[in-house]
Amino acid sequence: MRKIYYFPGLISAIAMPLIFWYYGNLKFEEINLNVIDIGLPAKLSKDRGNLNFTFEPLRNLDYKKIKVQPKQAKENSSLYVSEIKKLKERNKQRTGIEFILNENNTYGDFISILNDLHITKSEEYALDLEKTGHLFVIQRYIPPVVEECLLCNDTIATFADSEADSRGYTKFTEILALLPKEAFFIIFGFLFLVNISMLSIKERFQLRY
Repeated sequence: MRKIYYFPGLISAIAMPLIFWYYGNLKFEEINLNVIDIGLPAKLSKDRGNLNFTFEPLRNLDYKKIKVQPKQAKENSSLYVSEIKKLKERNKQRTGIEFILNENNTYGDFISILNDLHITKSEEYALDLEKTGHLFVIQRYIPPVVEECLLCNDTIATFADSEADSRGYTKFTEILALLPKEAFFIIFGFLFLVNISMLSIKERFQLRY
């Protein structure tokens, strides 16, 4: 019996899974969504019993206002990062930055600012959905670390080492003990000549005057 090969069918059997995999992967990337979890301040109750859990205590801080132009937050990312870093460096109490957003800003603008906060490691911010819709960055004041002065208001006393002279004399006598006998003759002769010279100078001085 003669075997019959069906080449178009073989090609389809190999190519069709690859085609489905390629286009299916593209479609998956289109519908793949990233989710961001944002903690929003609590809404103020009528009796104001949850005031400390809302944004109201922080609403009247000294905020520097920055208007976010629609669809330009990513282009201005370096400016926003610089402003946030300056805020942290100043480290002043009750200060912050207010990013002004409106209905013309996009989701991309909001995500870009959140990315800037992540770059500057700013963990304290709030999205005011109740009134303004603006994004507020709050600077938590960090008290400077004051190193303890260990010598302040202290009396510093110095003590003379009474043993220093005795140690020097002992060392000198030890050196003399190590000298050979010939050295003593040389030293004695030198001192003898110095003594004679001094006597001679003294006699001449007396005779002259």
